[in-house]
Amino acid sequence: MTRKPNIIISSLDAIRLEKLMESLPDSAFPDKGSLESELARAEIVDPTKIPSTVVTMNSTVKFKIESTTQDFYLTLVYPKDADAQGGTISILAPVGIALLGLSQGDEIAWPKPGGGLLQVRIEEITYQPERSGEYLR
Repeated sequence: MTRKPNIIISSLDAIRLEKLMESLPDSAFPDKGSLESELARAEIVDPTKIPSTVVTMNSTVKFKIESTTQDFYLTLVYPKDADAQGGTISILAPVGIALLGLSQGDEIAWPKPGGGLLQVRIEEITYQPERSGEYLR
């Protein structure tokens, strides 16, 4: 069994995510249990204490596909901020849930279009609200 990496979540993100989960009917969020589990196992810290290399809500992340030299960028967002152009990933998506709280250098299995998985590495957090002093976003 693969051990899940340690994750760190800001206390403000945890509060906002709890409120989001409470506002959604279970039928609208089938992966609610996964997000609850991630929050339960996370180290919750004050936003001013979040390391700059941790993925928080509204962080923009540079990823590298391990089997290629291809990289891509996505921003982890609340559902209301998801865009159709593909530059964001909702926290309600399974990959969004898995991404929250991970650190630069961590790897995750990413579903490929049409099936299968890619091994993807977090190369860099190019923008993190906490690092920029933006706590009320």
